[in-house]
Amino acid sequence: MHFPFSFEIIYSRRRTVALQITREGRVKVRAPYGCPRSFIESFLHSKEDWVVRHLEEARSHPFHEHPPLSESRRRHYVETARAIFTQKTAYYARIMGVTYGRISIREQKTRWGSCSSAGNLNFNWRLIFAPEEVLDYVVVHELAHRKEMNHSKAFYAVVESVLPDYKSSRRWLREHGDSLWDMA
Repeated sequence: MHFPFSFEIIYSRRRTVALQITREGRVKVRAPYGCPRSFIESFLHSKEDWVVRHLEEARSHPFHEHPPLSESRRRHYVETARAIFTQKTAYYARIMGVTYGRISIREQKTRWGSCSSAGNLNFNWRLIFAPEEVLDYVVVHELAHRKEMNHSKAFYAVVESVLPDYKSSRRWLREHGDSLWDMA
């Protein structure tokens, strides 16, 4: 199958196929190990208009590399994020009746947060530049994994029981999350 763009396939232990358009305008397909190329190409074909539209948008807003952050500035942002996420996690864990392990503050390129099976939580420090309700959503999302270690309807019911309007924060991250890389 021929596409009007090139793409890279990244295999991992994930369960679903996902598309990513990088800030530099590259197309990445993330797929589970063993996923047939024919399935990936069919998936890409079904999303071709979406990919083309987002590639055009990436080209019309070229990515400009920002000068690297100084180590002291980065440390300041990480410590600020640690204080915020420690407080928010404790607050929402009490409301949700869940426990958690340690909290780590990182700068993941493809994730805003994660929860390990041991209950350890990771949060991306760049979220401190997002609206408050988006931070709340990411914390509640990760804590919901302490009840449902998946993204099923039951999982989102847990999220919705705490944040009935969580979809607007999820949408904000999808639409504006890339802009958080331009902050700082």
